[in-house]
Amino acid sequence: MVDFDFTEEQLMIKEAARDFADKELVVGAAERDEKEQFPFEQVRKMAELGFMGMMVPPEHGGAGLDTVSYVLALEEISRGDASAGVIMSVNNSLVCWGLEKFATPAQKEKYLNALASGRLLGAFCLSEPEAGSDAVNQRTTATRDGDIFILNGTKNFITNGANADVLLVMATTDRTKGAKGVSAFIVESKFPGVSVSKKEHKLGIRSSDTAQITFENCRVPKANLINEEGFGFKFAMMTLDGGRIGIAAQAIGIARASLDASLKYVKERKAFDKFLHEFQAIQFKLADMHTNIEAAHLLALNAALKKDRGERFTKEAAMAKLFASKVAVDCALEAIQIHGGYGYLKDFPVERYLRDAKITEIYEGTSEIQRMVIAREVLDLR
Repeated sequence: MVDFDFTEEQLMIKEAARDFADKELVVGAAERDEKEQFPFEQVRKMAELGFMGMMVPPEHGGAGLDTVSYVLALEEISRGDASAGVIMSVNNSLVCWGLEKFATPAQKEKYLNALASGRLLGAFCLSEPEAGSDAVNQRTTATRDGDIFILNGTKNFITNGANADVLLVMATTDRTKGAKGVSAFIVESKFPGVSVSKKEHKLGIRSSDTAQITFENCRVPKANLINEEGFGFKFAMMTLDGGRIGIAAQAIGIARASLDASLKYVKERKAFDKFLHEFQAIQFKLADMHTNIEAAHLLALNAALKKDRGERFTKEAAMAKLFASKVAVDCALEAIQIHGGYGYLKDFPVERYLRDAKITEIYEGTSEIQRMVIAREVLDLR
């Protein structure tokens, strides 16, 4: 393995996240999943540890850490509970980062401080019923009326949507301009005209809420426009680059949980008077799982390092997410196979790992979209 020469601080953060995951997340994860119960208490404690605004400077309420630290922490949190991991990822990558990078000083003072410290929870509203992978096709509109924009439309598959206090919303301000006609807004969930129209019931990450949000003549002050009119699509794409590093870390955490459960099981379970770990077929499965996890980990760290250095990291983030999400699904499948019939039962966690893993191949850009991004970068077609 390449020696990334982690700092003492980075290792301490990783250890703190691991300790929290083992003590606070693993216990109760299955029950929260079964009941689709949002982990309010766990998120509050994550905020106290500085995990909800890790890369935001302290003057804006964050921990002032680097992306490498974020990856190390998010892997551990997701190993404990992937639902908690995606809540953390969205607030950090899709909400706090975009505001820290592009918000005005007044917007930062009003919103970023509270989001980074975990006093408020954020959500990122891009997907729509007819605009998922085709993010340009925003049907949600924002019509200018003096110093007010009036929002109308529906957003789909919004992580944290039912519990978020602050929504970053992409909406069309000029349909004739295509991508350059999309703008981004900071919308408070308590604004009149904002409503949670549906809470989704999902295959996995079930204790993380996913909601459909409707905007009906919602009046948003011009002061809540991010950057300028027409900046929304660029804002969304740049934000998603960082978000993909977070989802890669989440996927790696799920894969590690699958491997950990398998290692424990094969050392306890016997067949034909031998422990399972004595069979070469099992050893090969474990070897492949471990190798692929380490490869995914290195891809995520590479993307994180480029981001921290201020270098372009679009391709690296897409590669990390593409590969790590596949590794998560493959490792969860192998874990179920290793557990045999028990792996198919809810008495063991590996069936949940598979359900949680699948979404990492879909949200924040499907695997097919990641391949398009990577190919475009490799062919220099951007």
